[in-house]
Amino acid sequence: MTPLADLLARRIAATGPITVADYMAECLLHPAHGYYATRDPFGAAGDFTTAPEISQMFGELLGLCLAQTWLDQGAPSPFTLAELGPGRGTLMADVLRAARAVPGFHAAAQVVLVEASPVLRQVQAGTLSRQHDHGSRWIQTVGDLPDQPLFLLANEFFDALPIHQFQRDGDRWRQRVIGLKDGGLVFGLSDPVNPLMVGRQFLSDPPGTLVEVCPLASAIIAQVGHRLHHHGGAALIVDYGGWRSKGDTLQALRAHRMEDPLASPGEADLTAHVDFEALAMAASVPHSGLTRQGDLLLRLGIAARAERLAQRLTGAALDNHRAALRRLTDPAEMGSLFKALALHAPGTPPPPGFDPPTHRP
Repeated sequence: MTPLADLLARRIAATGPITVADYMAECLLHPAHGYYATRDPFGAAGDFTTAPEISQMFGELLGLCLAQTWLDQGAPSPFTLAELGPGRGTLMADVLRAARAVPGFHAAAQVVLVEASPVLRQVQAGTLSRQHDHGSRWIQTVGDLPDQPLFLLANEFFDALPIHQFQRDGDRWRQRVIGLKDGGLVFGLSDPVNPLMVGRQFLSDPPGTLVEVCPLASAIIAQVGHRLHHHGGAALIVDYGGWRSKGDTLQALRAHRMEDPLASPGEADLTAHVDFEALAMAASVPHSGLTRQGDLLLRLGIAARAERLAQRLTGAALDNHRAALRRLTDPAEMGSLFKALALHAPGTPPPPGFDPPTHRP
């Protein structure tokens, strides 16, 4: 039993079962034993590898997409260039490097990173130390973003936010909770709950349906949408999930392998699929269609960029480069598993490369 598992077991014994959202929050952000509060989880030595760590091309192309959107909106100055959950800072570093080719972009950009983990803040500072002449600053929450044009990135951010799970039992809905059995953590169901906690769009679903709801994601994206509506800008969101996602998608990843989400509290990454419909509705600004990551990168020119980079490579480095391109774009790998959604200010054109809003893959 991990130290956090012991703490949770004692809490449940004293006060009763906890929600899945409470469990995720404790596992990821507990100040002493939380997964993100105690380690750098990224890369081969960590538990998972994100797209920016696979290849610089990912961040370069998203950066140029944002820069073109900035130009299309009249190149406002100053503006906030923000990232939610920046990992090691690799994505933002690649964005800034690629955007140096865009006149005026760096001079106008005020880089802001939304990061709660003190461990990762230190890593990000080291990564970004040479990329932006005016420096970067860190904030705790989206609510602390400046009131000015906002151009924002969120890659594999929303999948780590705590979710509530609800299951239809006959004609009632119950919340999935975590309790104790024989001293160990187990899933169970609560007493019936108000169906409005689940969402009107699910109320006619049949018995047995399991729905995941993330109020925190909706609250965060609503604040992003508020800034886009009043000050202009755009937000590019890349994650795995679907449009009106259903079913039990809670999963744990440790040392690049899946495991039982209740097995190692605090020592494994916990994620769930993102409901992009809920994000789009909560933002209350124009949005693109849900676009496959592979399609987006190919439209933004990753094939040509890959060819240019390949000219300087040989041997194993060239093989790894080509493998990275496949991993990012192939439908059998990240190309269709990961999706992208763009939000943009009313009255402005959508960012390049995205599907129109009528297309729902």
